[in-house]
Amino acid sequence: MKLAGSLAATALCAAPLALLAPVAMAQDAAEEIIVTGRYGTVPDSVKTLSQSVSYADLDLATDAGKQELRHRVKLTARFLCDKLGENPASSPVVDSCRDDATKDAIARVGTLEANFAPRGTAWVQPPAWQPPYPADWAETYP
Repeated sequence: MKLAGSLAATALCAAPLALLAPVAMAQDAAEEIIVTGRYGTVPDSVKTLSQSVSYADLDLATDAGKQELRHRVKLTARFLCDKLGENPASSPVVDSCRDDATKDAIARVGTLEANFAPRGTAWVQPPAWQPPYPADWAETYP
């Protein structure tokens, strides 16, 4: 009888914890978008580079958060395409690597922004995202 009472008490204590588990797992989900640069003219010579861009430290329910994520995507696309050897001075007949990478990622950002819920008061902002490109790029390429 004592054992049954102990098991019931344990079950009652564990029930609220089980309800919190999905919330904790949802907060651990990666909040990032992948930017992919593609450069080349035929399938055999196509080169790609990818880089994740985090938005975990941004509130996409605000205009400032949306603008910052779009800026990060554009700078990351520039960085990747520069590494792939794209010459920004040329004016190709087709979209550039940078344009394609930016358009692709921004389309996914738009979907994210449309469905983003405002960060609550319990949200703890993580450290700022560390970009792969040089720190002065944000000022050099506004």
